[in-house]
Amino acid sequence: MTTMPFAPRDYVPVLAELTGAFAETLRTADPAAAVPDCAGWTVADLATHLGNVHRWAATIVRTGEVHPQDFAVGADADLVSWYAESARILLGELDAADPADPCWHFAGTGKTKAFWFRRQVHETAIHLADLGSDHLPEPAVAADGVDEVFSAMLPRVTRWHAVPRLPGPVTLRATDTGDVWTVHPGEPPALGPAVAAGASIEAPARDLLLRLWKRTGPDPRATGAAAETLLAAPMTP
Repeated sequence: MTTMPFAPRDYVPVLAELTGAFAETLRTADPAAAVPDCAGWTVADLATHLGNVHRWAATIVRTGEVHPQDFAVGADADLVSWYAESARILLGELDAADPADPCWHFAGTGKTKAFWFRRQVHETAIHLADLGSDHLPEPAVAADGVDEVFSAMLPRVTRWHAVPRLPGPVTLRATDTGDVWTVHPGEPPALGPAVAAGASIEAPARDLLLRLWKRTGPDPRATGAAAETLLAAPMTP
């Protein structure tokens, strides 16, 4: 079973690994190629977005304050170098930060800098999959990403979407890590105690994570109307 969330500093080497894989994959990618799971985006758009997010998060970690994101910022020439620099800036700020310090963020967890250590790992993991990389996060990392959706994103779902209307509880199981989550109906739905029977979703942790972020991937095994409702509901930005 995975201990979630990880200790904040344990995310840093994972983030370094994932951003390095993104830069290497970007190096051989066609900047003009379409990104299937990000409608209307090219590879260049995706890399610019992720680099911008890294720089935006770095500023928030440094200041602790809300900061507007400048979507116009991008590479002047070498996209790979600009993205790699963006990742270095973020990693530098995380290295210098005290995860316990107060900090703005947009999700439903404690307002400390620890949030950004976790969020940037999973932001990068999802966009690495968007880029078509063969580099896969460890199953425990993917399971932590699933947990982030339910513990940090779902409590604030109304920032982005209507509240999912679940007809009953749903149990999700990561078949490769053994981690289990039970989501109960509510305004919004929330994690709660396990139930003996009912709707269920089973898949390896990475497949669950991709589906929760509405990415293409293998279909999980889903049983019950509430499971289908949960899989169809948007829960992330």
